[in-house]
Amino acid sequence: MFKNLERQRVPDVTFKTRVGSDWVDVTSAELFGGRNVVVFSLPGAFTPTCSSSHVPRFNELTPALKDAGIDEVICTSVNDAFVMNEWQAQQKADRITFLPDGSGKFTRGMGMLVNRDDLGFGERSWRYSMLVRDGVIEKMFIEPQEDGDPFHVSDADTMLKYIAPGVARPLDVAVLGRPGCPRCARARALLSARGIDFEELELFRDYPHGALRALTARDTYPQVFIDGEHIGGADDLERWLVTRAAA
Repeated sequence: MFKNLERQRVPDVTFKTRVGSDWVDVTSAELFGGRNVVVFSLPGAFTPTCSSSHVPRFNELTPALKDAGIDEVICTSVNDAFVMNEWQAQQKADRITFLPDGSGKFTRGMGMLVNRDDLGFGERSWRYSMLVRDGVIEKMFIEPQEDGDPFHVSDADTMLKYIAPGVARPLDVAVLGRPGCPRCARARALLSARGIDFEELELFRDYPHGALRALTARDTYPQVFIDGEHIGGADDLERWLVTRAAA
C-alpha cells in the first residue's frame, strides 16, 4: 500500500536536466518554492498509456489548469534527460515541463519507486499525480495497486475537477483539412476567433483520403469534430458556434 504524503513537503533533490547541449541542475526548491505546481508521474517514456492518454490530456488541459492558478505542470519519470527530451518532442507537449528523475531519487523520496523487472524496466515510478503548493503536497491521486498499469485517478480531468470544480472542460476539437483549402482556413479562423483550441489533421500527412469518407461519408473539406460529434464543414461549424453562443 502506497503512503499518501499529503501535507508533507516534496523530497529535496537535484534534477539533472538537459537544455540544448548543456546540463542544467534544477532543485526542488526552484521548482516548487512559492509556486503552485501539478506533477504527474508515470512508469516510462514512450510507453503506451503514458503516450496515448496521460501526457496528451495533461498537455490539452494545461491552459485550463493555469487559468485556475497553477504555475507549472510537470511530467516526471525514472528516465534520463535525453529520453525525456526526445519524448516531449515526439509528443509535441510543449505546454508541459518534462522532468527527468533518472536515478529515481525523487520517486524514491515520494515512496513511489517500484520494481518492474517483470517488464524488463527495473525500478520505475508508480503512476500518480499531485498538487503541490509552495513545496507542500496538498492532494495526491495514487493509482490502486492492481495488476497491469492501472490508470483511473491520476488523469488530467480528475486534477482539474479537484482544483477548479466549476470550470467548464475545454472542447476537444479536430479539423480534418487539406493543404491550400480556403474553407479549411475559414474553419480555423472561426475557432481561433472564439479562443477555441483545436487539432488540425492534414490530408496525406496525417490521414489518407479514404479515412475521411469512412468517418464522415463525405468528400469535402474541412470536416470538423467536436467532443466526438461530427459537426461538418465550415458552414456547419459556423451554425454550431452560433447555436452554442445563443444557448
